[in-house]
Amino acid sequence: MQDSPSGDTRIALDLALTVRHDGHGGVADDLADLAGLTAWVRTARPGVVPDGEGFTADASALAAVRDVRAATRALFARAVRPGEPSPADAARLMPVPEALRRLNETAARTPTVPVLAWDDDTRPPVVRAAPAQGARTDLAAALAQAVIGFLAGPDRQRLRACHAPRCVRYFLKEHPRQEWCKPSCGNRARVARHQERHRRTG
Repeated sequence: MQDSPSGDTRIALDLALTVRHDGHGGVADDLADLAGLTAWVRTARPGVVPDGEGFTADASALAAVRDVRAATRALFARAVRPGEPSPADAARLMPVPEALRRLNETAARTPTVPVLAWDDDTRPPVVRAAPAQGARTDLAAALAQAVIGFLAGPDRQRLRACHAPRCVRYFLKEHPRQEWCKPSCGNRARVARHQERHRRTG
């Protein structure tokens, strides 16, 4: 049994999965406009930024988040090698060096301050933390930091792209025999394989 995914893992996957199958053979984008980003932050990720429940997207936030998502999906495609990436953007992935640069530069936009911690008689450690007041949390930076946390963590080894017909999702492999992101994808894949075998022998 795998450990529960961390917050970074959930946020990173949720961001990547805003590109999804639309149910009609195409690809839908949950972050296509300001309303989409606003709804995603308020309902799916209200804890990403302070007062996320009241978050309202503007054009700069939308552009920045979509940029982080493009970098994320490019790096997810690298993470699943030698497997194939999601077919949603396999033909137009951002180059890995560019994805790394954009992700790191965006993550660096969140201001931090040194915080002294001293719980016992050991040497007091200094950690970095966001200021309590006076600095507005940058949504794209918070997302970029979550993606970095995921890619640097143990869950990255379980990341897979689902290759069931029409699916464009990434998922975490929960057991050795898992090939698909969910049972319905497995059913579609088995039907497609059966039909292909029937065509070849018929």
